[in-house]
Parts: sequence; structure tokens; C-alpha cells
Amino acid sequence: MTHHPGRMAQTSPDSLRPWRALACLLAAVALAGCVRVAIHGNPDHMTNAARPPLRVATYNTSLYDEAAGGLVERLRAGDADARKIAAVLQRVRPDIVLLNEFDHDAGGVAADLFQRDYLDVAQPGGGDPLHYPYRYLAPVNTGVPSGLDLDGDGNVGGEHRARGNDAWGYGLHPGQYGMLVLSRHPIDATQVRTFQHFRWSALPDARQPRDPATGDTWYPPSVWAQLRLSSKSHWDVPVRTPAGVIHLLAAHPTPPVFDGPENRNGLRNHDEIRLWAEYITPRPAPWLCDDQGRCGGLPGDARFVIAGDYNADPFDGDGVPGAIAQLLHHPRVDAAFVPHSQGAVERAAQRGFDRRGDVAAHTGDFGPRSGTLRLDYVLPSDNLKVVDGGVFWPAGDTPAATIIDASDHHLVWLDLQP
Repeated sequence: MTHHPGRMAQTSPDSLRPWRALACLLAAVALAGCVRVAIHGNPDHMTNAARPPLRVATYNTSLYDEAAGGLVERLRAGDADARKIAAVLQRVRPDIVLLNEFDHDAGGVAADLFQRDYLDVAQPGGGDPLHYPYRYLAPVNTGVPSGLDLDGDGNVGGEHRARGNDAWGYGLHPGQYGMLVLSRHPIDATQVRTFQHFRWSALPDARQPRDPATGDTWYPPSVWAQLRLSSKSHWDVPVRTPAGVIHLLAAHPTPPVFDGPENRNGLRNHDEIRLWAEYITPRPAPWLCDDQGRCGGLPGDARFVIAGDYNADPFDGDGVPGAIAQLLHHPRVDAAFVPHSQGAVERAAQRGFDRRGDVAAHTGDFGPRSGTLRLDYVLPSDNLKVVDGGVFWPAGDTPAATIIDASDHHLVWLDLQP
């Protein structure tokens, strides 16, 4: 509202003093209960019923390319899959979303293009334009040469898959299969913690791969001492929401396949998941040091949401048994609400796999050899309340099904309140 003090000047200031005194008194009474809020900025002045829930999502977008800069070129040209990914986001409209498998480039060009040319434009099958004023992106380990023989073939690097196998995380170029966080609320970039360089051997009781035939360690000691745990990265991204700061714990552990009898990828997947379990456990952890040299885990009273494609199903698939249970059964995680979809039930029936878990909770279809599995998670801390949630996987005979085939994963979301 614009005020016009010139109009007030026509009245004598002395004649207004009694009225001003009365107005001040009434204002003081009305605002007495708000003084604490005004001084301390406490977000809890709004009741949960009045505050809309915070929608947090994760989505493995499959927006990657085998060539460096390939995603940027595709986005500039007008990529059909990117339009479908944007349409899904416009339909669900999360406040905070982690995108897995979104190729990273140092200048953030792909992120800029995706926002400007896709999210900011109403897409067929989607909804209104969706703008995220805040984002976080950073380097990942995928495609970054290690200078070491990590796959045990006697060579360092090479071409194509051999080169990818000897990167810190499998990838054909640095940044392939990267991560991107988009948010409607401010991100506290100064307090972000990343664990890209954290060494697997620094994890207490790490599950070091061994040759099952000899019992010897699979990685030579000189390699094991340098090997990074995170195949992409682990990020603690604090977001300043109307409900207070919420830490988005973002990761994308390696698939527990594409290895040998030593099960090096399966064990790495298990321990990548375990890193977050250790991080949220309220006890001293001087060994748990981030890329900036800050050590220790998350404070015991912090609110957090663990999000991402964790490549681990609770009941089925090729993962190490109990891998994702480290989070699902953690005392600080509320995993009681399990998102579902009708599309998952339909596709699981088509695949015909005998599953021990609830197929309605599956988050992706990984082809005729693997079937459907639950790999993607949004897991809140126990000091957040789950109001609603789901997996955006509509049944095949609905119009929305036309926008879900850009990725083999489907978006998972939860509505949360403190």
C-alpha cells in the first residue's frame, strides 16, 4: 500500500494527538502476541493448519548424455524428453526437488536452459509455468578420472566403458549423471556440506570388497586408501522454508550391479547409504569430514529430508540385503508413509516378476530383465509430519501417461509439515 502523507498535512497535528495515542494503544494490544515473532523471526507463529504443507520431491530425470556438453546442445535444440520431465514437474509442482541424472556443467548452462526454456514455459500435458528462483549444483565424481586401475583389468583409463570404470564414479565424462536441486525457498549456500571427496576407507567398519576365492582384499591397499565413497556426491543442502530450515540430504548411490563376484558396487551402494545413516545419528563423528574440512554429523534437533535414487529396494533386486533398511529403520527417520501409484501396480503385473515387496510402492520400471522396483525415496526426519504423498506414475490409459516415458524412474513426492 502506498501512503500519501500530504493529505494528513491539511489537519492540525495538535488535533490528532488524542487519536494517535488511542491508535497506538490499540495497536500495542493487537500486536502484543506478535512481538516475539517480529524480534526473533520465529516461523512457528503460523499454525500448521494455516501454513500450506511443504512439497518435497525426487526425480531421476535421465537427462544425461554420453558426450560432454551433449545435454546443453540437446536443451538448446529443444529436447522432447526434457519437455516431458518439465511437464511432470509442472503437474506435481514441488517446492523443493532433487533431480538425479541431470548432467553437470561448471557454468550451470544446462540448469539455466532447463529453467528458462522448459520449466518457465507451459508444456503439453503439464501445467502452468513453474519457476524456481533458487538452485544448487556442484561437481560430482562421475566421469572424473582417478588415475587408478579401479576395475582390476590391469589398465588405467582407456576408451568408453573402460574409461568410465576407472573414474571415481562411473561416467564417460565429468559431470555425467549429476545432480541438481531446485527450490522455491532460499538455499543457504554458505552452510551447504558436500562429501564428494570423502574416502571409503574413512568410514568405520567399511565393507571393503574381497576376492571370494582367496579372501584377499579386492582393491590393493594403495588404491583402497584413495578410493572415494560417493559415486556422485552426498550433499547437505539447508533450505530456509516458512517452517524453518530443512536440510535436504541428496545422493545417488551406485547401482549394485556391473561388477563381479567381489560385489564391489553392491558393497559401495550399501556404504553410500550408510553414510547418511551415520550423518543423522546424534553422536560424535570426528571422522565424518566434508569437502570443506568441517567434521561431525547433523545436529540431533535438525529437520531433514533424505532424497534421491538410492538404487536399493527394501525386499527385491540385487542390492546388499538391508542396505536401504539402514535409513528406513533409522530411529530419526519417519518412513511409515509409503508413496504409491496405480501405474506401478499395472506395470508390475505386465512384467510378471514374483515380488516380496508391495509393488504399488515401486518407483520405476527397469525393463524385462529387472522389472519394477522401489529405488527412489523421500524420507523425512521424525520431527516432520507427513500430510500426503505419492509416486507420479498414472495408469497407462490416462492422459497423464503420455508424459512419463522420458525416464525409467518416476517422481516421488511428500507433503510435509513441522
